[in-house]
Amino acid sequence: MLEDLLSMTRTPQTPARTVLLVEDDPSIAMGLEMNLTAEGYRVLVAEDGERGLALARAGGIDLIIIDVMLPRLNGFELLRILRNERRTLPVIMLSARGAEMDKVMGLELGAEDYITKPFSLAELLARVKAVLRRDAIARADGAQLRAGDIVINAATREVRRGDALIELTATEFDVLLCLAEAGGRVLSREQIQAKVWGPTHHGTPRTIDNFILQLRNKLEENATTPRHLLTVRGVGYRFVP
Repeated sequence: MLEDLLSMTRTPQTPARTVLLVEDDPSIAMGLEMNLTAEGYRVLVAEDGERGLALARAGGIDLIIIDVMLPRLNGFELLRILRNERRTLPVIMLSARGAEMDKVMGLELGAEDYITKPFSLAELLARVKAVLRRDAIARADGAQLRAGDIVINAATREVRRGDALIELTATEFDVLLCLAEAGGRVLSREQIQAKVWGPTHHGTPRTIDNFILQLRNKLEENATTPRHLLTVRGVGYRFVP
């Protein structure tokens, strides 16, 4: 795997975005740092979860790549703390554990993507670009979408009901925005998954269902009889203003 990581170097094309890599395997960390730097990113490396948390809290980070199995503070715990502190910067999880429940846990905690080791370097770099591109588009678009007393602000990535701020994870917000921007059209689970996580992501319908349930609990007056996040049986979901 190290040879794969070290073998690919490219001419920098991407503006200097800062990537925080939290990885305790020195060979993987070194290879990823070299190749991300070659792609034009500024890379910070933390060898354990506590150091990663400190660097994330210091600010100036555009994306975090977090290994699940970390000393001191594991990747899931680190992600949970970041989301509880309402830090919405995008996160990609790395793990040698490919179990479906581990992937579901990472995505439900608010990770934008989950990649299983051993991974293709080209795929990881493509996913980094895709996650940063989606994040930049969402933050650059200042339009507000309204549904009754719910206001979705794509620029600030905030959702309010009346004057109250509704706390969403980064991925919950992306799923909501994906449906809201569809203009009332029905989206299949596969369409939602492709837009939020990218077409190469290997998720399950259950992942989308779980996010919809979480959004209903947070946004709807009555989650059992939703007004805005509707199920279209046999097809998928639609958002009704």
